[in-house]
Amino acid sequence: MAERNRPGDAGDPADDEVFDDIVDDDTESDDADDAPVSRGGTAVAERTKGEPKKKKEARRTGFFGRIGGFFREVVSELRKVIWPTRKELLTYTTIVIAFVTVMTAIVGVLDYGFGKLIFWAFGGK
Repeated sequence: MAERNRPGDAGDPADDEVFDDIVDDDTESDDADDAPVSRGGTAVAERTKGEPKKKKEARRTGFFGRIGGFFREVVSELRKVIWPTRKELLTYTTIVIAFVTVMTAIVGVLDYGFGKLIFWAFGGK
């Protein structure tokens, strides 16, 4: 199974566009000493450029329209998720199972020890 490119990986076209924007912004200045060189933060710069966007008009939808909108937003968010590969998933699962086993053993030993201590202290059989 081929692994997909993740943001920040080499060859990500979105990174190339951001780099081109940074280079274009830096080369537009006539006097390079006056303008600080931008090495990041283009998302903030892009949001502040241009005219402020108008608020979307609130549409009045019915009950089923809101439910449909909710599920469209859920699907949209799930498409943004970077899912773990099979190897990562197996590694994480192994770590969780090992951690839970160790913690269960610690709690079991402490429970057994405190139980014996309480029976000894109060004279149980």
